[in-house]
Amino acid sequence: MTEPTSLSAGAEEKKESVPTQLMKHKNEVGVASEELGSASAPADQKEQTTSEIRQDCVYRSSGRPEKIQMIKSLVMDQDASRNCELYVPVSSNRSAVESSEESEEDMYRDEEEIEREKILLSETNSSEYKLSVSPEMDIMEYCRKEWRGNTPAAKRMRKGYEAVAQKFASIRRIRGDNYCAFRATLFQALSQATQLPRWLQSEDFTMLPENLLSKYDWIKQWQLRQKPGKRMGEIRDEIKEYLILLRKKWKNISEIKGPLEKQEACDKLFKNEEEEYSLYEALKFLMLNTAIELYNADKSGKRVPVFSWLLFARDTSSNPCQLMHNHLNHIGHSGGLEQVEMFLLAYALQYTIQVYRLYKYSTDEFITLYPNDPEEDWPVVTLITEDDRHYNIPVRMCQETML
Repeated sequence: MTEPTSLSAGAEEKKESVPTQLMKHKNEVGVASEELGSASAPADQKEQTTSEIRQDCVYRSSGRPEKIQMIKSLVMDQDASRNCELYVPVSSNRSAVESSEESEEDMYRDEEEIEREKILLSETNSSEYKLSVSPEMDIMEYCRKEWRGNTPAAKRMRKGYEAVAQKFASIRRIRGDNYCAFRATLFQALSQATQLPRWLQSEDFTMLPENLLSKYDWIKQWQLRQKPGKRMGEIRDEIKEYLILLRKKWKNISEIKGPLEKQEACDKLFKNEEEEYSLYEALKFLMLNTAIELYNADKSGKRVPVFSWLLFARDTSSNPCQLMHNHLNHIGHSGGLEQVEMFLLAYALQYTIQVYRLYKYSTDEFITLYPNDPEEDWPVVTLITEDDRHYNIPVRMCQETML
C-alpha cells in the first residue's frame, strides 16, 4: 500500500535544488515572539556563494563535510520519488483478475450465497482497515505475495526484503493513514521500552503547552485532530492531556517484564483509536518544541544539526511558525512526514530511527539512520519502507540495541 505523499495542503513545495534553496533570502512571517520575531538573513549573507553557505552549514553542525551531502540527498528524495516510476505491488492490481474469477464462480452459486459472501467480505475488510498494526507475517512470504513480477522494481524489492530477512523473521503491516511514520516508530519504541526516557521524567514536561503558548501566541492556531477552531486555553489543556497520556502509557508498558505481556499491551493500546491518535498529537507537539529549540539555538550562533538548517531552508518552513502552519498541522490530515521531518521526530524522541529503504537496495542509502550521527545512548528502532511514504515494521528478531 502506498501512502499519500506528504506534501502539505495549501503549501505546495517548490521543486528546487537544495543549493538553490540555501541561496534564497528567507523572510519569516507571523512570529509573535522576540526569539522568532526576526529571522531575516543578515545583509552580508545575501551575497554568500553556494560554497560558502555549504561551509557555514557544515561548520554549524559537526564539522564533518561528508554529512551534508548525505542529508541533502535525503531531503531531495522526497521530490525525486514523486517523479520516478511508480512501483505498484502485484497485490494492488488484482481487481481485474479477481473480477474474472468471481464471474466464473457466480455461474455455480445462487444469489443468496453470493450476497452472504459479499456481506462477510465487507465486514472483514472493514475490521482489517481499522487494524493499526496487523499480526506478524513471515517476511519473505509477505514479499512473495506483494512482489511477484519480473520487473526491475519487483526484483529490487525482493532483493531488499531478502537482506532484511537476514536480521528479522517477520513483518507487521502498519495502517496507512498519514500517521504511519508516527505509528511505526512509536509502536517499536514502546514494544522495546525497558525504562522511561529522561525527557519524559522531567517535571516540566507536562508544562510545555503552557510555557510555549505564553511565549508564542501563534501556537493557538495549532490544528488538533478533527477539532478545528479551538481556543488557546482549550488547546493548552488538551495537549497537556496528550502529554500526560504519553508518559503514563510509556511508563506502564516499560515496567512490564515479560516480552509477550509487553507485546499484548502494545497491541491493546494500538487498537484504542482515541488514545492512539492522542499520542500522535503529543508527538507532533514535541516535534514543534524541538524545532523551536533548534531554531533559537541557530539564531544564537550555537551549533545545530545539519538537518535543522535544511529544515528551515524550505520556502514553506523558514521558521517554526511556518513549520507548524504548513507541515505539522497537516500531518495525519493531508500528508505524512517528509524526509527532513523524520530527523526532527528522531530528535524529539531522542531515538535513532533505522530505516530499510527497499527501493534504495544496493546503494549507500539502503539502510538510513535518522539522525545519521546519533548519540551513543539513544535506543534504536527499525522500520521498513518501499517508497519513503509508507512504513512497516520488522519483528521477531527485533531487540533494543545501542549503536
